[in-house]
Amino acid sequence: MQGTVIRNTGSHYVVAPDGGGAEINCKIKGNFRIKGIRTTNPVAVGDRVTVSEPAQDGTAFITAIEPRRNYIIRRASNLSKESHIIAANIDLAMLVVTLAHPTTSLVFIDRFLATACAYNVPATLIINKIDLLAEPEDRELLAAVAYLYRSIGYDVIELSAKTGAGIDRLRDALHGQLTLLSGNSGVGKTTLINDLIPGLDLRTAEISAVHDTGMHTTTFSELFRLPGDDGGAIIDTPGVRGFGTIDFDKYEVAHYFPDLFAVSHDCRFGNCTHTHEPGCAVLAALDEGRIAQSRYNSYLSILEDSDEDKYRKGY
Repeated sequence: MQGTVIRNTGSHYVVAPDGGGAEINCKIKGNFRIKGIRTTNPVAVGDRVTVSEPAQDGTAFITAIEPRRNYIIRRASNLSKESHIIAANIDLAMLVVTLAHPTTSLVFIDRFLATACAYNVPATLIINKIDLLAEPEDRELLAAVAYLYRSIGYDVIELSAKTGAGIDRLRDALHGQLTLLSGNSGVGKTTLINDLIPGLDLRTAEISAVHDTGMHTTTFSELFRLPGDDGGAIIDTPGVRGFGTIDFDKYEVAHYFPDLFAVSHDCRFGNCTHTHEPGCAVLAALDEGRIAQSRYNSYLSILEDSDEDKYRKGY
């Protein structure tokens, strides 16, 4: 039988069978791997799978995975060449960020957006906790960040899960889509999901007063159906502190930064890395203020990820 993976606990998977019916607890064989992808999780939430008939204890095995139309992937750890697939077969990736309590770094935002672009996933930026941005300088920061990403071409939704401001616009964006919700711990992702799905009551946690960071409340990825019958659903994922990229060719990284890519056509050399070459249109645009310094810094950080020596373990 066929179905969709809706939960991944790390030790087992839950599959919703096509046509309805009871959810199926599944395992995978120890040697089950996806050819060509070295990952910590060979099966991800959103995967379309074939499942064997359940045994007497109700457990079945995933025997095959249909080809993915896309996925979001990140480096499993700073000292690993392995990757972790966050979700598969998604219509939209929404990155939930905050500009205060805690503060999401622009490098983290750019790494996520570049990865979504690389794996053919449309992305939207959700700026949560705008109720905490009351001071004039805070409002200026909000306006500047929203303008930066809108000018690049990204949809940006400003909202407050606490007050409800902007939630209706978020609901409209989720309509009929399978959407991945991701972000750092503490950005209010779980609270947003509780607002979107009444009665779900996922556990939330307070922000650390010492470090102004969030504590993990989501421990594994899970798919939740949205109210209504339009087929909309969201995939909740554990909060991540960093977003390491993997398998990016250094000559292609700029392709995943729309603002850099738009001017790179005018570079003198076709294999320009936009770091030192004469006649580089990207460096010229940076000097003239047509590309944000923060975006260029993020681009350079991904170039560092492509250096194999950076992740080579010591002896």
